[in-house]
Amino acid sequence: MSVRTLDPLLVTGKAIVIIGQWLMAIAGITLLIALPLAAIFADQITAAMRLETGNAALALPLPMILPSMGICLAIVALMFLFFRNLLRIVRTVSEGDPFVPANAQRLTHMAWIMLAVEMLTLALAPLAYRIGSLMAEETLASESTDVDLSGIIMVVTLFILARVFRQGAAMRDDLEGTV
Repeated sequence: MSVRTLDPLLVTGKAIVIIGQWLMAIAGITLLIALPLAAIFADQITAAMRLETGNAALALPLPMILPSMGICLAIVALMFLFFRNLLRIVRTVSEGDPFVPANAQRLTHMAWIMLAVEMLTLALAPLAYRIGSLMAEETLASESTDVDLSGIIMVVTLFILARVFRQGAAMRDDLEGTV
């Protein structure tokens, strides 16, 4: 049964998801451009930073910056996919038919995506700290790589919601089969 609704919450949610996806696309393109430029113009960037800070010994830690940018690019790409799946779910909800097997699969994909983002963030933290400590005499960054509990909760919630949607789709199919 498909009933199209124009719920203000869904319209707002859809707009937010589309904006999020666009922002990830822009960030991804920016990182794709910046990655090779950072490698090609490392000497010029270092010279400009030395001039700006007045620190003649300052060196651009390229062996740490490029992998960090690569990890950031991977995170941005994953978040783009996350928003794509979320947008598809919002569309099925606005069409009045959210309990479909495809949404259960999308939620499962979203859970795996968020788990990958959490793991990449853990890998990025020590690199970011080291870069910060090399670039400044005093760093405000923390060396600890604390696990973000909210991210873990989101992953678990998404896996549970995937199961709920899978079960809901099966129940709906059973109900339609009995009518």
